[in-house]
Amino acid sequence: MLKSKFLSPFLAPFALATVITVGDVAMGSFVSQFQNDAMAAPKMTPAQQIEAVTKNKGQIGGGDQLRRFFYGDLLPLGVQPGGAGMVVNLYNKANDVTFSYCATYDVVVAVKEGKVTMFPPNEVK
Repeated sequence: MLKSKFLSPFLAPFALATVITVGDVAMGSFVSQFQNDAMAAPKMTPAQQIEAVTKNKGQIGGGDQLRRFFYGDLLPLGVQPGGAGMVVNLYNKANDVTFSYCATYDVVVAVKEGKVTMFPPNEVK
């Protein structure tokens, strides 16, 4: 038979690894559940999203906000002079809103309800 003094050095690392693993799994599930509930951002309605894009009109990064809110839902209607050269008019069919977007500075320069193929030149300067 093997003596316990001989097995003790071999079993100690396995026992320690088991305790660490079980503790990590238990603590991780508790902490992630708590963080998901506490840090969940309130969901914005489409009207609030359009209002936020309109409020940030002309500010750098507004295009990022536009893409984040309406990813995959923007249909290009055309291009026209404006912004830093040319702007693209993007239509959101679900909310019946057209955005005029300048890719050079990543800004939304105009927002209007309905399907607008060409904005007035003074709105997209």
